Amino acid sequence: MKVETRSIEYIPENERHGKARGLFPVWFGAQMHLTTLVTGALCISFGLNLFWSVMAIITGNLLGAIFMASHSAQGPKLGIPQMIQSRAQFGVIGAVIPLILVIFMYLGFFASSGLLGAQVLSNSLSIDLTWSIIIMNGITFIVTMIGHDLIHKMQKYLSWFFFIIFLAATIVVFNLPIPAESWSPAGFEFSTFMLCVSIVATWQLSFAPYVADYSRYLPIDTPPAKTFWYTYTGSVIGTVWMMLLGVLLAVSIPGYLENSGTYLSQLLGNRFVFIMLLAIFLGQLSINVFNLYGSFMSTVSTIEPFTNLKVSPKVRMFFVLGITIIGTLLTIIGKGNFLEYFTNFILLISYFLIPWTAINLVDYYVLRRGEYNIKDMFDLNGQYGKVNWITTFSFLISIIVELPFINTSIYVGPIAQSLGGADLAWIVGLIVPSFLYYVMMKRKLYHSPKVSLSESKTTNLFR
Repeated sequence: MKVETRSIEYIPENERHGKARGLFPVWFGAQMHLTTLVTGALCISFGLNLFWSVMAIITGNLLGAIFMASHSAQGPKLGIPQMIQSRAQFGVIGAVIPLILVIFMYLGFFASSGLLGAQVLSNSLSIDLTWSIIIMNGITFIVTMIGHDLIHKMQKYLSWFFFIIFLAATIVVFNLPIPAESWSPAGFEFSTFMLCVSIVATWQLSFAPYVADYSRYLPIDTPPAKTFWYTYTGSVIGTVWMMLLGVLLAVSIPGYLENSGTYLSQLLGNRFVFIMLLAIFLGQLSINVFNLYGSFMSTVSTIEPFTNLKVSPKVRMFFVLGITIIGTLLTIIGKGNFLEYFTNFILLISYFLIPWTAINLVDYYVLRRGEYNIKDMFDLNGQYGKVNWITTFSFLISIIVELPFINTSIYVGPIAQSLGGADLAWIVGLIVPSFLYYVMMKRKLYHSPKVSLSESKTTNLFR
């Protein structure tokens, strides 16, 4: 398989390929891993019973994935990575603000997911944990270097593997003893329920900055509805499945979250421990490829306006290898408690990206309706300018307004405290910037010339 030669530039029509249905296994497989399972199990540790945990997981996923899949639907028409498209809202230089947050998020998830995968490798093959981290991240580097097509193909086969393994695991889990009162709708606590809905919805929203990266190679005439629904259903089904398994395991096995990987590996019995360990390892590898690929794209997107960078295969290898080394060092250093604190910090940062999602979607679907000049997204003197102060103001104000509503392990806002821990930050982070940006930007666009997307496709800049 050929190494991907494109990076952040526009994908010409003659290089487009694939079907929208190929997005289902990409996003189904991306959710079938231990981290998803543990995230679902948190609902039990926060105090919800089984019934309300299931309701929170379903609600959060159904809502959060709407925004995530709406980003995916932009890919075929625009043919560029998601964060490059942000230049149309923030300006070519202004887009660096959310990009820096995204890079931090990727590095945090890369380190935490890589550590989980390395621990499985270390325990199953009796390899030193440091070497396991290096091996894990080395494989991740190779897959990421080859790029887009290999990732799609890998996800296709892994999705079938995960489906079979976790179907067997689900049958076993449903036969575990569960306290009779677990399914009772009694004892509803609004604050705890909203906290769990927030965590689950934010889980889906965290994929928004790179979801279009995996749909941008699709033919330009791919129906947006198909792109949306294949992404949406793949992500929702995979996430709900794994989170429900986590909830059921947390209810059935006391102390499950203290050693989730070990319990999961032994779920099918001693004869199948190796297969379960392999599934856990491949799940963490799968999502870490996404983290590394996204880190690479975002880093290049950040640097390119200042350097006029052209990404050759050698430059690509330099960036991917450099990010892998940084992420590996972070993982090794963070084998103790540091990584836990750092991950919590990254989860806090992910809240700051919710206003970015709102601004991007309002701009694409309501104000400009998908009509952009792609060439100008790479031009400091183009129509999108260096910095869009309307967007910057909307983004920063929204973060400030969002802060009092946040409830995380390292920061709890005063309004969240007064509501008994209910986390409404993600709702505020969607509504406030949508209103601010729409009102101010609509007036500006009214006095600006309309630009057709077809203009951008006739340029030779990306061919």
